[in-house]
Amino acid sequence: MSESSSGVNTSSGSFPKSHSSHYSELSDTHTPLSVEHTPDSGIVATPLPSSRFRFTSWHRLEEHDVRGDQLTCPRVREGPSEDEHSLRDEDIFLRNGRRRRRREDEEQRWEERLQENWENCVELNLSYQDLGDPYQLENFTRILRRLIRVERLQLVDNALQDLSSVRLPRCKSLNLHRNHLTSFSQLPKVPEIQHLCLSENSISSLGELSLLQTTSIQSLTLRLNPCEFLEDYRSRVFSCLPKLKVLDGIPKLPEDSVPPKLPASSRLCIIL
Repeated sequence: MSESSSGVNTSSGSFPKSHSSHYSELSDTHTPLSVEHTPDSGIVATPLPSSRFRFTSWHRLEEHDVRGDQLTCPRVREGPSEDEHSLRDEDIFLRNGRRRRRREDEEQRWEERLQENWENCVELNLSYQDLGDPYQLENFTRILRRLIRVERLQLVDNALQDLSSVRLPRCKSLNLHRNHLTSFSQLPKVPEIQHLCLSENSISSLGELSLLQTTSIQSLTLRLNPCEFLEDYRSRVFSCLPKLKVLDGIPKLPEDSVPPKLPASSRLCIIL
């Protein structure tokens, strides 16, 4: 079952008051407050209105008709199924039997897939999902493949290594800050991309930058990648992407139009 950050509006009227109202109420009436005390410092934390939903998958909330395209920053990290969780210490035979049963239950999950409705998302933030297990990454990739209409997508700090199997046909703005990408070939297919952030990845070469030549990319961020320290870095990027206007937050400068220097080996004059 997936966890949810629960940006869900509830019909309940029992919302906690602001901190200032708590303090005034405490000094005047000494009414006990519904707060949580941290175990170490005595700091008082006021629960959020959605705290009671923090361990509940959003599409399992009773009396709630919430779809994926209505959420801005959903928590979509999938947890182990109840069957798998209870079978960690059991034998292989029983495990395989339960897995067959799980496949039979896939039909029951179809309604949940429909309620997710990722196909109609236009703007979505799926950052900080903490994808620690392969099945979580598999489910996350499944969701990305359904984002056929998304135009603005945030995927910050998800330890992503390869998205080449994903296609985002309408995406114009993509933020992949602080992931584990090592080359431009690991990017998703983004034919309509205009703004791309790849800062704090591990891209060391500009050799595959040409994969973005067919796009209409206008701004690119490569800060804190090894390739940023290559000789003639800016002129090489602008030379490869003539439509690019901004690199690492800095508009194209006159000196960026100077063709990059040829390698020393190609400038040697061989006398026979």
